[in-house]
Order: sequence, then structure tokens, then C-alpha cells
Amino acid sequence: MAPFQVVVSDPDSGRTFQREVDGQDANRFASRALGDEVDGDAVGLDGYTIELTGGSDDAGRPLRADVDGPDLKEVLLTGGVGFEPERDGERKRVTVRGREISDAVAQINAKIVESGDTDLDELLGEDDE
Repeated sequence: MAPFQVVVSDPDSGRTFQREVDGQDANRFASRALGDEVDGDAVGLDGYTIELTGGSDDAGRPLRADVDGPDLKEVLLTGGVGFEPERDGERKRVTVRGREISDAVAQINAKIVESGDTDLDELLGEDDE
């Protein structure tokens, strides 16, 4: 599987960080869907659990949780991820990617849902000085 960025947010502290994932760790995300939970080991967070919340492909098209499969689809949107209407009732046909993770995904967004025993700063290699 191709390498991609994983952007992980910590809802408790409000911080985010990015990790480049490739090789065997990238395979842990293969065929997963938005909303699935993955072990944090894949991004260097031993003992943590992360939930996949979104992402985008290499062209910047967003992943939508309400579109099945990993393929591109043209959907008529009235709002939400991929389209922000400028006036009431506005609709637009937009090309988006389905909720499954595939080789075309360039970035995955995730959040921490279960914390481990080790402090997050220690796992990230960031010490407060």
C-alpha cells in the first residue's frame, strides 16, 4: 500500500500531530472504513486506540462516510463534507471518494478514543522544557 499521512487529534488536549505511515503499518488501514477503530501502534501510539474520522485522496477530494466503497462517486450534495452552500436550498453535484481506505488515499484523519498508560508527549518524543 502507498504511504500516506495520518493526522491524529487528541480531544482531551486539543492538540493534533501528523505521522507518515508506510509499509506494514499502512496495511493496517487497508479496507478499513470511516468510523472504524484501529490500534494506535500503526502511528507510534502504543496502547492507544484511534478512530478514523475522515480524509482525502491525492487530488484533495474528501472521503464521505455516507458513500459506500473506495471508489469515486458523483453525488448531489446539499451540504456537509465536500460542499458548503452559499444560499438556502443550493445543491451541487460533487465528486467524492467513498468511506473505505484504498491506495488512492493521501491523508487520513483520526482521533484518539482510548488512551494508553504512557503519556502522549513521551510517545511523541516531545518533552516540555
